[in-house]
Amino acid sequence: MQGFIKAYDPATGDGVILTDSDLTEFEIAQGALAGSVFRMLRQGQRVVFDLDDNGLATGLRLGSEVDMGTPEFVESDG
Repeated sequence: MQGFIKAYDPATGDGVILTDSDLTEFEIAQGALAGSVFRMLRQGQRVVFDLDDNGLATGLRLGSEVDMGTPEFVESDG
């Protein structure tokens, strides 16, 4: 799934992601950043994520513009 960070508390690891498609809210699972390039999350940051069996956001990772499906995105030659 794709979305953006609505809120994140680095002290507790609690946070909420909103999906791009319909703005559905998903709480971030404890340990969702384990093994990720993320150490911190900021409000508005775009992410790609999975849902665990409890419906919590997990497996957070960066998405490229191509992954995010941005309309008319064209990769530059450098």
